[in-house]
Amino acid sequence: MHEYYQNPLCTRYADEQMKRLFSDDKKFTTWRKLWIALAESEQELGIAITDAQIAQMKANIHNIDYELAQQKEHEVRHDVMAHVLTYGEACPDARPIIHLGATSCYVGDNTDLIIMREALWQIKKQLINTIWQLSAFADEHKALPTLAYTHFQAAQPTTVGKRATLWLHDLLLDLKQLDFQLNELKLLGCKGTTGTCASFLELFDGDTEKAELLEQKIAAKMGFSATYPVSGQTYSRKVDFYILQVLCGIAQSAAKFSNDIRLLSHLKEVDEPFEEKQIGSSAMAYKRNPMRSERIASLARYVICDLQNTAITASTQWFERTLDDSANRRISLPEAFLATNAILNLYLNIIRGLKVYPAVIERHLYAELPFMATENILMYCVKHKNGDRQSLHEAIRRHSVEAAQQVKLYGKDNDLLDRIMQDASFSLTEEEMQQLTDPHSFTGMATQQTERFLHDVVAPVLEENKDLLGYEATVKV
Repeated sequence: MHEYYQNPLCTRYADEQMKRLFSDDKKFTTWRKLWIALAESEQELGIAITDAQIAQMKANIHNIDYELAQQKEHEVRHDVMAHVLTYGEACPDARPIIHLGATSCYVGDNTDLIIMREALWQIKKQLINTIWQLSAFADEHKALPTLAYTHFQAAQPTTVGKRATLWLHDLLLDLKQLDFQLNELKLLGCKGTTGTCASFLELFDGDTEKAELLEQKIAAKMGFSATYPVSGQTYSRKVDFYILQVLCGIAQSAAKFSNDIRLLSHLKEVDEPFEEKQIGSSAMAYKRNPMRSERIASLARYVICDLQNTAITASTQWFERTLDDSANRRISLPEAFLATNAILNLYLNIIRGLKVYPAVIERHLYAELPFMATENILMYCVKHKNGDRQSLHEAIRRHSVEAAQQVKLYGKDNDLLDRIMQDASFSLTEEEMQQLTDPHSFTGMATQQTERFLHDVVAPVLEENKDLLGYEATVKV
């Protein structure tokens, strides 16, 4: 095992369920189920296929001789025919009718669509549980004032919960795209070598109704309500692009979240989960690097770039079929799902164990709050202290400059409020100053917005998808 390259997505990052979805067993047993669906449907439409042949095929769905299949592929240089021959060895009575009338893409493309649909459902389950956990976090911290940033420069305060709604909103947009693609996804069906159903029309002696019914029957047996109305030999590779757009969108949202967590970790306002024996740095034993968030950013970059594979593949197809998509899709499609699976596992793990440090948040807020409070102080003193607006404005300007110099030149605390308190022209009491500088009065509608968003927008989504709640996110390393 350690002599050859192993894909890190499998050995380090993705979970067991997603790896099984893209396994050889899943792929080739699905091929066999499609061959059975084809044989059953052909039999139902009058082709001379016996119950015994179908029974033999069903009895050998999982009886895959991989060594023989590899030997056959080496001989014939064709993966589908290698497995047709291997299946035929296990089902000698059914051998004459396996793959009857079909082309390679009947099993290849239909299997890809079946597996990607299941993988999308797995991603949806992870996404719903991440939204659920984020909503709980937002609700818990909906009223905790924190310094907000634009351009990573101090701006008006918000709340920790309101900031979390921004992460939530991104994921809800991703969920909407995911649901759309799930609803739109169809089976390729069995349209033959160039998508004209010519081989099946020949099989049914020119009966177009039976040729059309064959597709409908196969789709129903494989759990699809419809097939794509037209195709060449393959389904349009734009379908792959649209599916990976969903994964790319999730990767974007997760990367944005991870970047915020990394910046907040630098500010020491939060810590992602850090286990008892975890080592942050091989050199600096004191460090607690946000490695989970950094891993999200790293994997997200891969998924975002991987979308280009599907875009280029879709745009370079020739007429009804070309094979320059095959090798690329074997890599780009599974790896996009495996990486996105790993990203959401990390996201869910982080938000479940994220530690928030209110004291540090308050200290950072109060370092900037004096400047933000000056307008409130000015208005209050004019209205309630009979102050002269222009004189007080000049006093605030002068005190602000002097306080800023103390902070920037000498590293001292911001003493602007003390300077204003000591200035008799403001005539403020301690109690009045506390009221004027209460952080909650600077967060606008952040708390109410968070409550309304969670109640009106998030809760209905969670209720609609409550059957998907309950997912354990495992981080291996």
